[in-house]
Amino acid sequence: MSTTAGMSRQAENKTTLRALLVEDNADDVELIRNELRRSFDLTSDVVQTAEEFRQRVKAMVPDVVLADYNLGQWRGTEALTTLREEGLDIPLILVSGVLGDVVAVDCIKLGITDYVLKDSLGRLPVAVRAALQDKKLRQERRQAQEELRQKVEELSRSNRDLEQFAYVASHHLQEPLRVVTANTNLLAQRYRGKLDEQADKYIDHTLDGVRRMHGLIQDLLAFSRYAWQEAALRSTDCNDAVAQAMKNLPAAIQESGATIKYEGLPRLMANGSQLRQVFQTLIGNAIRFRSPEAPVVEISAERQGAEWMLSVADNGIGIPAEHAEDIFVIFHRLHAPADYPGNGIGLSICKKIVERHGGNISATPRAGGGTIFKFTLPALSASA
Repeated sequence: MSTTAGMSRQAENKTTLRALLVEDNADDVELIRNELRRSFDLTSDVVQTAEEFRQRVKAMVPDVVLADYNLGQWRGTEALTTLREEGLDIPLILVSGVLGDVVAVDCIKLGITDYVLKDSLGRLPVAVRAALQDKKLRQERRQAQEELRQKVEELSRSNRDLEQFAYVASHHLQEPLRVVTANTNLLAQRYRGKLDEQADKYIDHTLDGVRRMHGLIQDLLAFSRYAWQEAALRSTDCNDAVAQAMKNLPAAIQESGATIKYEGLPRLMANGSQLRQVFQTLIGNAIRFRSPEAPVVEISAERQGAEWMLSVADNGIGIPAEHAEDIFVIFHRLHAPADYPGNGIGLSICKKIVERHGGNISATPRAGGGTIFKFTLPALSASA
């Protein structure tokens, strides 16, 4: 291979580079250009004043800025301020004759990408490549973050659309279901016992299916309402919320002999009726899924920074650790309806309420039997 051909191929492999030099010494300009031409297909321009720099950097939009530290009337580090004011993400490398360690560190803190001494220009191409690589990584990271933001926005919009569909669909399903229910009841009243035994079974199965469908639709409507309902937060006493929840469960508490222990619970930022619903569901579940022993529910709270961690612990049959997340999925059940009635909606509503408050909820097995539900809610601000 001829020397000329080798040099031609090497030139073809060079990376194109647009460089803006901030330098007032013509000899230094040529030295910098010559060093860069060894490694890059170079296009460059030179400015000396702050105003020239502002005008040229906007017109040229270079890949890199190479600036002397001291330019008489202004310093090369001031070019960094101009880049930020113009919203330009362009690496700035100082190329200076003398730069002490303290000054160098201060420049890096300001945001200078790198610095190269004029008596070590052989390092300049390496510094430029590193700066361009860092810029590429920043751009890729910003692009990834923007794509993630768009995906999250699309997912949120899809979730809102699904929740709206669930509400509208369940609302409109009620009328045809009422017609089916009425006609099935008429069929049962007129023909039960007048046809054969198999017909009576068909009627009973139909009535049972209609009742379950009615319950599912009502639960879906309830879930959709909480999904759409604004959680107007105000100072709320957790003790009052628990007391109100217990007032709504008098029969279950009395029949099971349940004991509900709570005291000294905090005031926090919450929607009172929704917080009552969370406690009512957790207490009701503790009673429904109880062990042979009388239910004991212990409610406590712990301050954790800007929020409160509330715990509702019971001595019931417990939840296997592998199902600790599944139980919050809408209509997900761990037990057959014949064993424990319900449609698997209560904990889904709790999760929706807590998340609408900016918190999270989880369940863990309790040592010695039972389950501990923990959820977080925002604490009162200092001015509240």
